[in-house]
Amino acid sequence: MTEGKNVPNSSADVPFRSKELRKQSLIQHTGLVGVIDEGTKTIGFSIYTTPDFKEIAAHRVELGVISSQDGWYEQDPLEMMASINKCAEEAIKQLPELGFSSSDIITVGITNQRETTIVWDAVTGKPLYNAIVWKDIRTSSTVEQIVAKVQDPNYFKRRTGLPISTYFSALKIRWLKDNVPEVRQACREKRCKAGTVDSWIIWNLTNGALHITDVTNASRTLLMNLETQNWDPVLLKTFAIREEMLPSIHSCSEVFGKITSERSALRGITLSGILGNQQASLLGQMCVKPGQTKNTYRSGCFLLCNTGDKPVFSSHGLLTTVAYKLGPQAPTIYALEGSVSVAGHALSWLQQKVRLLPDSRDAEKYAEAVPTAGDVYFVPAFTGLYAPYWRQNARGIIIGLTQFTRKNHIVRAALESICFQTRDILECMHQECGYDINKLHADGKLTTNNLLMQLQADTAGLPLFRSQLMDSTAFGAAMCAAQAEGIDLCKFEPEKRYYENVHYDTFLPTTTEQEREERYGKWKRAVERSLGWVIKQKKTRTHTEENYRMLSSLPASIFLISTFAMLVHSLSATVKS
Repeated sequence: MTEGKNVPNSSADVPFRSKELRKQSLIQHTGLVGVIDEGTKTIGFSIYTTPDFKEIAAHRVELGVISSQDGWYEQDPLEMMASINKCAEEAIKQLPELGFSSSDIITVGITNQRETTIVWDAVTGKPLYNAIVWKDIRTSSTVEQIVAKVQDPNYFKRRTGLPISTYFSALKIRWLKDNVPEVRQACREKRCKAGTVDSWIIWNLTNGALHITDVTNASRTLLMNLETQNWDPVLLKTFAIREEMLPSIHSCSEVFGKITSERSALRGITLSGILGNQQASLLGQMCVKPGQTKNTYRSGCFLLCNTGDKPVFSSHGLLTTVAYKLGPQAPTIYALEGSVSVAGHALSWLQQKVRLLPDSRDAEKYAEAVPTAGDVYFVPAFTGLYAPYWRQNARGIIIGLTQFTRKNHIVRAALESICFQTRDILECMHQECGYDINKLHADGKLTTNNLLMQLQADTAGLPLFRSQLMDSTAFGAAMCAAQAEGIDLCKFEPEKRYYENVHYDTFLPTTTEQEREERYGKWKRAVERSLGWVIKQKKTRTHTEENYRMLSSLPASIFLISTFAMLVHSLSATVKS
């Protein structure tokens, strides 16, 4: 296995700048940048120095999820704000030991879980319902109603880059209006506000003075027109949502205003950056040129490919989204996005459900105990397959077992399944974006697994660059906030080869093209065998004939019963007489 190293002159052409060049590319200011990182599972606040963007202080807490029904996922908006305030307070407490104080924090950026939707009362500032999380599927019937109306789930794709899906905010807002009396009443009285998590955070931090979002979060609502970057009147009418409910759309990097909440340790500090979390990761990975691609490896995977200043619309189920817009006058940069629904979750399944692993973190050790997966392939289609297959009737399979197969082979096959699914999406991105994808940037918790990283390089046939930050989301948001006009803590110059702030561990392919294609071909065959597993039950001929016999016997049954009743009545009448 190739050990991860920095390789400045590799075929991936990743620019690494020297300290001298770094100094030339940055304005010589001193100051700190804070980042609110609101994820699905954790909330954190990080503090970075500039211009070197070193994280010097941080505090993180877990965020609970409420699931009252199967497929329903909610979070408490008040818990979110309490956690954000707590994290900021605890991180700032660490500064004096480092020779800094809260007054050294010049600006704050925000990065957040996308699509998750909150509605609240504009008068009281209180939430009208829990936040509906991005993966919640309660809006399935609403989706069916809308699709039945427009006759095509991709009807709005040219406007929004997105299909009509439970995933996006428009469906969640519509469901809240239709099913929650408090929301319906607030809408009638024109005091209902709605937005993604960033909007809720900013509303609270500014005591209701700002109701805003950025283009990356707005592009995930199914309500923003990708071309105009405004709320689309046709979409608003389709989903019966008033524009007055929604936040105004801004760029990702500009001076939005100051934090005024007395509950926040950040009071008096400027807000100047907003990015959805996967877009922040793309920026933090320095994927700023068309064709540059990153993958975040967690329980699932999120792949984004920079497509430049022109949106690319996919015919393979990939999403078209805004990558970033670094200023009101800056060009809008777009991306293609694809996701792997089961990545690290497959390892958790091996640990918790089938007990092949004592701990999912031991996957590398178990998989390295065998040189190959022994021709075993694991397709983890627990709830179907997504891009590029989009087959909800697929189910998971483990295929290629022999009498010599050990649990180590299955664990290794699970790691390889993550790599194969990533390659599936990379193949689509390469076909549709028109750019050569000659490297893959990686971050996320699973990237600590060196074997997985090497397998990914071998499977895709691409150099893989693992960010030493592991999770570059907060860094991307910090850079976005720091470079805003009027803040100017750094100068973002992607056109120069020495702009890189991040160092990488590099994994180079060690397989031949023939080996890669042979293994990928077998993966495709395994996928084919997983398709069509869920079949809607149909009445068999035998079952239908049985039903017919039963139904045809009903008149005779009724005749016999009625005859018996008449006989009893006749006998009773005779006795009485």
